[in-house]
Amino acid sequence: MERKWVRLAAPAVIALLVYGCVGWGIARGLISEYYQVNLFLIGINIILAVTLNLINGFTGHLSLGHAGFMAVGAYTGVVVTMKLGLPLAFAVAAGMAAAACAGFLIGLPTLRLRGDYLAIATLGFGEIIRVLLENFEYLGGARGISGIPRTVNWTWLFWSVVLTLVLVRNFISSTHGRACLAVRENELAAEMMGVNTTCYKVLAFVLGAAGAGLAGVLYAHYFYVILPDKFSFLLSFDVLVMVMVGGLGSLTGSCLGAVLLTLLSTLLQRIPEFRMVLYALMLILVAIYRPHGLAGKRELSLDLLGRWMRRGGVARGAAHGG
Repeated sequence: MERKWVRLAAPAVIALLVYGCVGWGIARGLISEYYQVNLFLIGINIILAVTLNLINGFTGHLSLGHAGFMAVGAYTGVVVTMKLGLPLAFAVAAGMAAAACAGFLIGLPTLRLRGDYLAIATLGFGEIIRVLLENFEYLGGARGISGIPRTVNWTWLFWSVVLTLVLVRNFISSTHGRACLAVRENELAAEMMGVNTTCYKVLAFVLGAAGAGLAGVLYAHYFYVILPDKFSFLLSFDVLVMVMVGGLGSLTGSCLGAVLLTLLSTLLQRIPEFRMVLYALMLILVAIYRPHGLAGKRELSLDLLGRWMRRGGVARGAAHGG
């Protein structure tokens, strides 16, 4: 019983410490605007990577439409705050709901497809959304929307990331999440065992789309401006690289991939033409040496940290003994 409470309390204490320390650094001006921008990009990318991993890694279907869902969430949220004058909380709810509805509408017919066909269909969906936004003057057309009030702060970002991780983690551990894992391992066998495979594929797709919608609302209300070009297929490709490099089927890997790729993209700002070349090289190297990503399917936990520390202690003891 005591060990169970430690497992529950330790992540909460760590989360509160991170939230408090970073919030104190921002309030005191110790974290400059440049680092804050990168911090917010990392948080938004973690949400995108975790929710895409729910579709690609945990349910086993290749989706390239995350940029489209993010665009739906971003524009819906901006309409709610700027056109209707409602608070950010309503924008978050509306953006997630709109993206989830889009996920349901595109997921129900396309999830009967498999492999490359599904990837092409979702990629086409994302491009349709972008082209529609470019030609819809009510939403600014190709000029996009500027002057969006910056209402997203550290508190909104941090707890959105934590809530996303907790919800996806709990979903994967639930009966419904196990059904999604069964679909990933062998769809035919899962169907023969009575699992409604179409239902669970659509469910994962809708949840992933809602998470992308959340990321879109946060992005729009932190960076002042949104443009249709921002939500092109390149964004979906970036998020897919984060998932592939970090680890398919691992929340820890999603976070690791989002942090690594965001920092790498920041370092390559002065030579953006090499960014995609480096991404391609990373994918090739990961595919050859770490086919399941850097973290594989492992999750960071107190038990895993304990095993690493014990191995380190044994290794040091052997070295001293030798």
